[in-house]
Amino acid sequence: TPEHHAFDFWLGSWQVHKPDGTLAGHNRIERAYGCVLHEQYSTPKGYSGGSFNLYDASRKRWHQTWVDNTGTLLLLEGGLRDGSMVLEGQTTGADAAVTKHRITWTPNPDGSVRQHWQSTDAQGQWTTAFDGLYTRDD
Repeated sequence: TPEHHAFDFWLGSWQVHKPDGTLAGHNRIERAYGCVLHEQYSTPKGYSGGSFNLYDASRKRWHQTWVDNTGTLLLLEGGLRDGSMVLEGQTTGADAAVTKHRITWTPNPDGSVRQHWQSTDAQGQWTTAFDGLYTRDD
């Protein structure tokens, strides 16, 4: 369905740069199992992780499961908002503190994609955790 293709703008092989222009990492997003987007991310400093992204037609929601080499598990859900994919979730720290997360992927007219990851701080205010510009590597 068209909903299953709403995140297709993220498919490809990418270089990811921070706002200051430095390379944050490389990301490859491929289609798997017909309708799943499989992400594989790595940085020059040895960090790596990946996600599976799927449109859940029964609930009319996009879902992402992210895992990485530090043991992080992040579950996000959401959908398209004004042309951007917006997925939200939360994590609970060892101290039982809950942190909310909101990641927004916005396709740009030049074919690049901006990923803006926001998290809540100890006071519950949204702060930028990561801001990356994806440019095609393929």
